Amino acid sequence: MSYTTDTIIALSTPPGSGAIGVIRLSGPDAVKLTNQVFKGKDLTQQATHTLHFGLIKDGDSIIDEVVVGLYIAPKSYTKENVVEISCHGSNYIIQQILNLLIRKGARAAKPGEFTLRAFLNGAFDLSQAEAVADLIASDSKASHDVALQQMRGGFANELKGLREQLIHFASMIELELDFAEEDVEFANREQLRNLIMQINKVLYRLIASFEMGNVLKNGVPIVIAGRPNVGKSTLLNALLNEERAIVSDIAGTTRDTIEDDLNIEGVIFRFIDTAGIRETADVIEAKGVERTLERMKQAKLIIYMVDALQSSEELETQLSELKQLGVPYLALINKADLLTPEKREPFEQQEVLFLAAKEGVGIDELKQQLLAKVNLHHINTSETLVSNIRHVEALKNTEAALQRVLQNIDNPVTSDFLAMDIKQALHYLGEITGTVTTDDLLENIFSKFCIGK
Repeated sequence: MSYTTDTIIALSTPPGSGAIGVIRLSGPDAVKLTNQVFKGKDLTQQATHTLHFGLIKDGDSIIDEVVVGLYIAPKSYTKENVVEISCHGSNYIIQQILNLLIRKGARAAKPGEFTLRAFLNGAFDLSQAEAVADLIASDSKASHDVALQQMRGGFANELKGLREQLIHFASMIELELDFAEEDVEFANREQLRNLIMQINKVLYRLIASFEMGNVLKNGVPIVIAGRPNVGKSTLLNALLNEERAIVSDIAGTTRDTIEDDLNIEGVIFRFIDTAGIRETADVIEAKGVERTLERMKQAKLIIYMVDALQSSEELETQLSELKQLGVPYLALINKADLLTPEKREPFEQQEVLFLAAKEGVGIDELKQQLLAKVNLHHINTSETLVSNIRHVEALKNTEAALQRVLQNIDNPVTSDFLAMDIKQALHYLGEITGTVTTDDLLENIFSKFCIGK
């Protein structure tokens, strides 16, 4: 059943000139309002899921020839009456149709309002609604698969089972409170303990999956680091196949981080070119070096570059310092085309990759090494992976509440304390699926959507 009484309208295709533009209306009067400006069949008498060719007219003035798609409630995305008008993709035409229908009584939609209505009308839960935005934003096969799995209810289904079992025990404990004077126990404490242990196993797995899910969604952060003038910016340009970073023979050219993304066999890598690591009296460069070290600590993987003219002893010293960060790394010997077989041999004792970034030699091998290091292209994205920071925080809060339940079982307390902690766990699980919501929460989530979705 619809919770809304007005009819909203928005352009659902990207703004700008194109072959077609799709204007979407949703609400009780969507069909009626469109019918007032449509010259063709009487849309109010047509069946759902049908297309109709005709004219959009403002009085006697023809605005465009269009195709109108009808989706009658509840058989639509929002579970309301939905109309989609496919017109020519002229900005002028689109604005004329939007303004005309707004004058007839429609209201301009807010960001994400169509999906918000779908959620409010029970088309899907809140985690699935958020997955819609992730699906639109997906730019790799991996991020697409994770978003699609969540949108189709994989995450929601796991949480639903947990909540149902917890609700049963909560009701039993509430019943005990009603018979407090009789000192009876309806909720078997040992069964409750076993249930929480089972739920915790699921929570641990979901929480642990966030690191992987977040990487698949936002890209693998790869920091390109090394001493000044070893070819870090040249490598970034070679990987991206464009002049993204300034390249100079002058040491210390890069003062701040430069970032860009690259899709390698369906996995998004976010490469971060950094300032060269060295002692410097230059205040700005020193700040850049400080940022480099911070980004290295946060990276999923570090590409550490060494100039081929450096000695193997210098490389060994630098790698020893690098290992102290505890971050996986891949060591590269750049300008390897300058090495004679004799000079190359000491480096081969180390686990390194040889390349000549300026000439593009070894770039393909580097990409394969990156895939092997992060090992993401073999991830089973049909499994539930948590990729939303809001979700993982709620899962952690749920876990903390259930830990308090376990402690109270081991240190017997009255039933009201157990009930309170179980309710708290249910509250946090409900925040994920939207069983528990606030206006501020919904506003924050759906304001990040594009208008028209």
